[in-house]
Amino acid sequence: MSGTLYGIGLGPGDPELLTLKAVRVLSSVPAIAYPVPDSGHSMARAIAAPHLRPGLAEIAFGLCMRIDSAPGQAAYDEAADAIAAYLDGGRDVALLCEGDPFFYGSFLYLFERLAGRFRVDIVPGISSPMAAAAAMRTPLARRNETFAVIPAPLSDAQIAARLAVADAFCIIKLGRHLARIRALLDRTGLADGSCYLAHVSTPQETIMPLRDAPATAPYFSMIVGHREGVA
Repeated sequence: MSGTLYGIGLGPGDPELLTLKAVRVLSSVPAIAYPVPDSGHSMARAIAAPHLRPGLAEIAFGLCMRIDSAPGQAAYDEAADAIAAYLDGGRDVALLCEGDPFFYGSFLYLFERLAGRFRVDIVPGISSPMAAAAAMRTPLARRNETFAVIPAPLSDAQIAARLAVADAFCIIKLGRHLARIRALLDRTGLADGSCYLAHVSTPQETIMPLRDAPATAPYFSMIVGHREGVA
């Protein structure tokens, strides 16, 4: 009998922001799998660390965070093969996913490769916009307001079109796009009502008005704004 693949949502960074189910699975599975970026430090592994039992097997796989998707696809193929070997042997595997498994995560690509062959159990996690709202002490949206989550790598025209129909917004995957996005929000009159956040829920958490944001931003950063201004 094949093992079960668990997609474990780890939340935004604080190891205490995991569900009871996520902790239960992490404390019982014989193997975990997680991505290791070019920097060599796995944030997913670090978040899960307090909840892992000693002696479990670990499947670390590299991901290429570059515009060209070809290297990344090969890494997903290799990771899927490594995970499948454990599942074929009847061992469960918990795949560690920052945030939520189905919210812009790398889990999506491994799910596509493995779900047709193995049982998959997905454990939702707290996504970064929700954690940002809690850190800011500001609602993301009220009553009938619309809320948009917008990836920063989109073109200015695409982002502007989405901002035009949203009452509130969160621009994620900010990183090297910060200067361009800040200029766009200036042109659309939304900069003053926007807040810059980085590493939400971790000891490195940073929250400030977008006007005061640094010149460069880490990948784990975002801009949250509202047409009436962030309270």
